[in-house]
Amino acid sequence: MIFWIALLICSTGIAGLFYLNRDKSTRTSKALWLPVIWLGIAGSRPVSSWFGIGESEPSGLTSTLEGSPTDAAVFAALMFAGMIVLFFRRDKTSALLKLSGPIFIFLVYCLISVTWSPNPEPAFKRWTKAAGDLVMVLIILTDGQPIAALRRLYSRIGFILFPASILLIRYTDLGRGYDPDGRPMNTGVTTNKNSLGLIVFIVSLGALWNVRALLLDKEAPNRGRRLVAQGTLLAFGLVLLEMSHSATSGACFILGAGLMLATSRRFIRNRPSRVRALCLVIALAGGLSMLFGGGAFVSGALSRGNKMSGRTDIWAAALGVHVNPIIGTGFESFWNTHSLEVARTLVSKGFLDMPDLVSAHNGYLEAYLDLGLVGVSLIVLILISGYRHASKAFQRDPEFGGLMLAYITTNAFYNITEAGFRLLTPSWIFLMLAVVSARGVAAGLFGGEAPEVLAPSSGTASKTPARNKFIPERKTFVRRFSQLDITRANNFR
Repeated sequence: MIFWIALLICSTGIAGLFYLNRDKSTRTSKALWLPVIWLGIAGSRPVSSWFGIGESEPSGLTSTLEGSPTDAAVFAALMFAGMIVLFFRRDKTSALLKLSGPIFIFLVYCLISVTWSPNPEPAFKRWTKAAGDLVMVLIILTDGQPIAALRRLYSRIGFILFPASILLIRYTDLGRGYDPDGRPMNTGVTTNKNSLGLIVFIVSLGALWNVRALLLDKEAPNRGRRLVAQGTLLAFGLVLLEMSHSATSGACFILGAGLMLATSRRFIRNRPSRVRALCLVIALAGGLSMLFGGGAFVSGALSRGNKMSGRTDIWAAALGVHVNPIIGTGFESFWNTHSLEVARTLVSKGFLDMPDLVSAHNGYLEAYLDLGLVGVSLIVLILISGYRHASKAFQRDPEFGGLMLAYITTNAFYNITEAGFRLLTPSWIFLMLAVVSARGVAAGLFGGEAPEVLAPSSGTASKTPARNKFIPERKTFVRRFSQLDITRANNFR
């Protein structure tokens, strides 16, 4: 009885947040719900798990081979609908794809690697979902007002997943579980604490971005109630970050928030090189510390003990397996082939038997095991290219560019202790979003929705920054893309 009362209160609260956040002055396409649903599933649990479809759904390592027909049908339907949307926006889509060279090359290489995978059919099915991630990113960025669409994306995902997570943790066993060591953990709408921490840190950065924009823009429509909604979402995010006890996600949120807030300071905004230097130092320090045996130091900084909760042992066991160092095992195929071998090595070192191990807990190592040094090089190319263009985007639009820099930098750091360069992972989806959108802003395809309001060191705030006066998004798109495509986009709405 208590649960049903809590569910009613939670549902009413979610409806209230959507009501407070409504803004009729901004129009976004109804197609935005496609990436909202896609990310909602990627950031929580499979549809088959939510609805309990099938008496014995495959789980663990078995699920990576067999999958669920229900989940496959849902993702196929979303991807098919997304491709129809992009067909009607083909001019915009083509322009953005031309700017997505490193990501496109990486996906093509992943497709080619399916040919030498020991299990090519499951690998190809996974690759189609990886392509679906890019489809959803393009739907967001080809919207008539892409930055407004991104703001709404954060709100819609967060308004649903955050309150639902707190409800499940507080009033059900579904939102709680035990880690491999038998310790209790809060999972919320996800299946483990690290997944919960990841989606919370990703969306909370967006909520902080929205809150900051509303605080700066005193003339924003319906500013008061929207600020209440976004502030509540951010508060939920901070609470869930603490409840998840995911040290990596918490550290990444602090890092990303610090970078975003740093860009609002005049002495940083007027010297973009300082922001670039800060991002570079953080990313290189984390990478070099791992490369030269600094894992214990990083682990201590994240309160994991001197072996990163067994991560260093998993890394050593995985690297001990013979794989082709140049091209790897094949796209998403290492664990299907070598999981038992890694598990036996860990058992010999005194660990519990883990036959369903499906992650190296390191994004760079995961890429090496599946795709070899070629795959790792392409990942590094994506990060470097995204970083460079996000720096250029920061010069054109400090508010948006700061957010993109935060995502790229935190992704580089996050993947030291978690495998975030994988399909249907929020970190990978938002890395692609950051890279493609940063290239779009740097190329002048779109920019800030309104002039930023920044207060000087003395005196009153200025409504128009001296060095940042942008053309509104819709006019920019009209200038850059054909009128025919704009007509199709409006008809789709």
